[in-house]
Amino acid sequence: METIKAPGIGTIVWTDLTVSNAENIREFYQEVVGWQADAVDMNGYNDFSMNTSEGETTAGICHARGKNATLPAQWLIYIVVEDVDASADKVQSLGGRILTEPQNMGVHGRFCVIQDPAGAVAALFTPE
Repeated sequence: METIKAPGIGTIVWTDLTVSNAENIREFYQEVVGWQADAVDMNGYNDFSMNTSEGETTAGICHARGKNATLPAQWLIYIVVEDVDASADKVQSLGGRILTEPQNMGVHGRFCVIQDPAGAVAALFTPE
């Protein structure tokens, strides 16, 4: 049996784009870079997992709805940290802002979205 290695602290493990109209932007990236989309049911609407021509899921394109409603329209990287809650506390003490409070991401782990003191946005993620 093959052992799956957990991603290291500081590793970028995912990228999402959150926009007001995910269908239009999904089409844009399908045409521009050749990604294929798989719909992800979000209880009343679909977000999309974007796949390479080899079928590897490489990014997500999401609607700015629900918990994502306040996120800016930009690519959002997810960076692995040891403890999302502890890192979120450090963000605020070091002059950053919490845009999305730490919360569970289903069975995948825990995350929050931050803005650093320069204004750049990223997600912090602790895998399950």
